[in-house]
Amino acid sequence: MRLLHYNNDGDFSRSEFFEGDIPKKYAILSHRWGAEEVTFKDLTDGTSKGKAGYGKIQFCGEQARRDGLEYFWVDTCCIDKTNAVELAEAINSMFRWYQGATKCYVYLPDVSRLRFDPVDKSNEPWQSTFRQSEWFRRGWTLQELVAPASVDFFSKEGELLGNKASLERHIREITGIPASALRGCPLADFSVAERMSWAECRETFRQEDKAYSLLGIFDVNMPLIYSEGKEKAMQRLREEIEKASKGYKREDFSVTFSLSDVSDVEYFVAREDELSNIHKILKGDGSRRAVVLHGLGGIGKTQLSLAYAKRHKDDYSAIFWLNIKDEDSVKQSFTQLAKQISREHPSTIPASNQEMKQNLDEMVESVKAWLSLPRNTRWLMIYDNYDTPKLSGRTDPAAVDIRKFLPESYQGSIIITTRSSEVRIGQSIQVRKLSNIRDSLEILSTVSRRQELNTDPNAVKLAEELDGLPLALATAGAYLDQTARSVSDYLRLYKESWARLMETSPELSSYVDRTLYSTWQISFDNIKQRNPLSANLLRLWAYFDNQDLWFELLQHSESDNPKWLRELTKDELSFDGAVRVLSNYGLVEVATTSSQESIESKGYSIHGCVHSWTIHALNQEWDYDLARLAVTFVGAHVPKEKDSQPWIMQRRLLQHAARCLYMFSNSLVVDDELAYDCHNLGHLYADQGKLVEAEQMYQRALQDFEKAWGPEHTSTLNMVNNLGILYKNQGKLVEAEQMYQRA
Repeated sequence: MRLLHYNNDGDFSRSEFFEGDIPKKYAILSHRWGAEEVTFKDLTDGTSKGKAGYGKIQFCGEQARRDGLEYFWVDTCCIDKTNAVELAEAINSMFRWYQGATKCYVYLPDVSRLRFDPVDKSNEPWQSTFRQSEWFRRGWTLQELVAPASVDFFSKEGELLGNKASLERHIREITGIPASALRGCPLADFSVAERMSWAECRETFRQEDKAYSLLGIFDVNMPLIYSEGKEKAMQRLREEIEKASKGYKREDFSVTFSLSDVSDVEYFVAREDELSNIHKILKGDGSRRAVVLHGLGGIGKTQLSLAYAKRHKDDYSAIFWLNIKDEDSVKQSFTQLAKQISREHPSTIPASNQEMKQNLDEMVESVKAWLSLPRNTRWLMIYDNYDTPKLSGRTDPAAVDIRKFLPESYQGSIIITTRSSEVRIGQSIQVRKLSNIRDSLEILSTVSRRQELNTDPNAVKLAEELDGLPLALATAGAYLDQTARSVSDYLRLYKESWARLMETSPELSSYVDRTLYSTWQISFDNIKQRNPLSANLLRLWAYFDNQDLWFELLQHSESDNPKWLRELTKDELSFDGAVRVLSNYGLVEVATTSSQESIESKGYSIHGCVHSWTIHALNQEWDYDLARLAVTFVGAHVPKEKDSQPWIMQRRLLQHAARCLYMFSNSLVVDDELAYDCHNLGHLYADQGKLVEAEQMYQRALQDFEKAWGPEHTSTLNMVNNLGILYKNQGKLVEAEQMYQRA
């Protein structure tokens, strides 16, 4: 690196330094090349002073001296561009040189500090010409902006306009570069696509320089071939980026990026600090990195993890999403993963395995084994909804041990979302409520499609009442979108709903729960007027699992079932119409957890927090008739052995069967005359290898058969025989023998 410094006679001289000897303090010039620049040869020959570009060198030297810096660097005359080897070395080193500079001076010949406007006889603000400066559209100046810690901008008169910090807002708006990148955040924290977008509208004089000017931005090196053209240069750049950022032979393990298994929302407000923290924790050399996002239900943990995945998708060979709210859900998610992997790597997990009655545990192990293969280190797994973690000293039977579902090799990246602050895997990040009122207003405005809310004082009051809770804000926005009510009307309804909730549900001590419940109640009151079938469906949902409720599952209506239920399920148009209303109010979305999209119609899901509200608020007085209906619908839907591939529907029913078992275990359903349904549920559990649950349902069925038909009826004895088979499979041979003897 050659640096300039002033001599005693006031002239410049050049000194050459090798890598380890470069002075720790020096200034550096950033500018646009003009017609008469001073070259390396001009400075050597002493012919530099007659050129127009000499003034820039003088400016840089004098400013450096004012800042107490002895050395300074100007690209035009410090690099011998006639020497191809030296030029290539300089271009590959330039980002580091700018990064190491104490001061970077940006000289803007097209920006004047003083511009007289004859119309109003005042000085026109220089900011308008600053924003239009050609400097922001040149390819090389991108690294000159982001690499140095200190960047000062000067007008053509040599007057200081400001620095990178004081002009940050203008620079962000001009360039689209995030504030964190301007403030020195490691560029590796930003995806390849995002960094490429910063250079998209920039131009270079030589077409190959479009690629060469980005070497430092991506921290790669490559030889310069100035005859190859832009496309070939960019292709070589992409190959170097691929090698550097994604690991050796990463393409062997790549799986097409898809988040079809999880619902995205349009109201997510980017949490830049959290996104940056996640990336800092997860970036590394491919060894295991894990981050736990914990916070309240409805606070935006899932959407934060999705935003991270989308922003950094180019950093990973594969990104997978799993629902780990319970063991059945996470195993179903692994089945989906197996399908994704087998489509692109059929030799690893043959597609035929998923068409067979393969044990779900075997599917989980197959995926974990693939994730543990040597060099398969650049994947990201998102374990969502880990809200019932297995903790030491706790005996919750529904708790899930996530370690059973983590790949065994110490590699890859993991994100876990949970409401629990006690999950101790990796580093924790607490996802808090939105603290900036503008973010809350943005959600309200986006979902309601009312742009004027950003300046509406009533909207500000509503946003303050909803206390930065994204789910509550989205619910309010959806209501405003579906009705003609004003924000002030909604605010009044919200306060009334809050007061009513205080009277009817005093046990709700959580401010967050009351806020969410109040917004949902307002929407529910409007839904009842608009489509009573929708309101009744939402009440019924409390007796099923919150995920994957579909039309055919409810189509077992008998003549003695409620009239509204027969009306709801008379055809798909009626059912879809009722669901559409709920969806418009932001309460229901298309299910993403069903692994059997080809079996019967697509399902629908509701957020876990909304499901809790349907249970504790809409069904405050428990409806045993609806509980009974839910059990009969699930029991009647269990496929027969003669059905084609019965295990596919069995797996889809598992979560609803678990809800039925919970209601039985907690005396929330009267099991009189439910013998056949209990038998079917037991059969489902037995076929899925869940023998403890199968035993519970078979025992209930046996009691009901004995009560209804007597101990020696063939239906009773058939149930006895099934219990014998189950006991044998459990290794309980004494009990099995007793059942067989009796049968």
